[in-house]
Amino acid sequence: MALNLKSLLFVSLFIALVAAPIAEATVPIRLIQIQGSVFCNLNGTMLVNGIASPPFSNALVQLRCGPANLLVSFAITNREGMFSNIALFPSNLSLTSLLSTCNLLVNTPLSRCNSTLPSVGRLRSPIRFIGNVTLGLNNILNVTIVGPVGFTLSA
Repeated sequence: MALNLKSLLFVSLFIALVAAPIAEATVPIRLIQIQGSVFCNLNGTMLVNGIASPPFSNALVQLRCGPANLLVSFAITNREGMFSNIALFPSNLSLTSLLSTCNLLVNTPLSRCNSTLPSVGRLRSPIRFIGNVTLGLNNILNVTIVGPVGFTLSA
């Protein structure tokens, strides 16, 4: 009988020790993921006058925020002109502040993807909220997804 009681006590203690870190891990980690696509034309969209534009591959996409236009993060577009690896773990930046003070800037000249396009000026877009995704069995990661509103050529 004493052996069973010791076994029960050991198992209870083991469960308590294992469960404590899991309970702490259930507080969601907030991540903001910025993703989108850039196409090779003056407004960065997929269609111009009903004609498909080629993707803007290997373009440097920067997230710039605030009145000083500070560089916060950046990504490079893939062969399809897509970027999805701008990720932020904001500790003191609210989603409202991000959406109102930040822009995406394509810092690669358009002439790089099409020599007939200008080499001065850059594509710029405000960002917008797309949605939330919660990942993990215990809702460990809360991902807010944002993306470009629409790129326009700026000086």
